[in-house]
Amino acid sequence: MDHVMTYEEYLRDVKKGIVTDLGNCPVTPLLLMLQGKWKTQILYELCIHDTVRFGTLKKELPGITNTMLTNSLRELERDGFINRVQFNEIPPHVEYSFTERGRDLMPIFYQIMLWGFKHEKDNLPKDNENEE
Repeated sequence: MDHVMTYEEYLRDVKKGIVTDLGNCPVTPLLLMLQGKWKTQILYELCIHDTVRFGTLKKELPGITNTMLTNSLRELERDGFINRVQFNEIPPHVEYSFTERGRDLMPIFYQIMLWGFKHEKDNLPKDNENEE
């Protein structure tokens, strides 16, 4: 990419209707790659552990099935966010770690975290207005 759009340029293009649909928004591919219940949680675990095995992920993500974990890991690897290294030892095992592309997501996740803290009260479930 020759020129990285500034925030002001982005807002200008949105207001002009240049970035009006998901098809021409540069954020859309990332959101599609990260959609689903488990992918961001897997990436979070990689932030904590740097390198992690399948069994550790399974333990740290209660409720995830082996199939869903396997599929999510394959998709994250396919999309270039994580590396998969297989060790042909006894017993054999696999370790997952970030690629540079995956590590590049960390500042974005940090900004999302800051937004979450700022709007924490807004994100709470609303009380039923009829209850006292």
